[in-house]
Amino acid sequence: MAKAYLGLGANLGEKQKHLTAAVSFLGERAGRILALSSFYASEPWGFESGNDFLNLALALETSFRPLDLLCLTQEIERDLGRRRETKGIYCDRVIDIDILLYEDLTLTLPRLILPHPLMHLRRFVLAPMVEIAPQMRHPLLKKNMQELLLAIND
Repeated sequence: MAKAYLGLGANLGEKQKHLTAAVSFLGERAGRILALSSFYASEPWGFESGNDFLNLALALETSFRPLDLLCLTQEIERDLGRRRETKGIYCDRVIDIDILLYEDLTLTLPRLILPHPLMHLRRFVLAPMVEIAPQMRHPLLKKNMQELLLAIND
């Protein structure tokens, strides 16, 4: 079994309901939820929108390998109504599930980069991560989540 950390966000519709459903599906399909953060509100990052996000992070014990876990998270997103209409462009979404960390694995594939390449720049990712795993170390930057959060200038 592996330990993965996921970041979830939603900025359309009933955001809390979508996030709660995604967490439930992850627990049913992907493995055992070990830790779950509070909800965090944030402004859109990387694009303009009048819809603020609601975010959370969770720790998951899973038997899925990274690419299989990615496929499953994307399936859950589709089940909850997410439509990927743009390639590489941020936009409003019903649900977004990102694999942030998978053990201390570093991986660069066309479909998946681990650790998540932008997590250290995003307060809406790091704040919930600090709540559930403040001492978890970023495998490339060699800093823990608390240190990364303190380094953000925004």
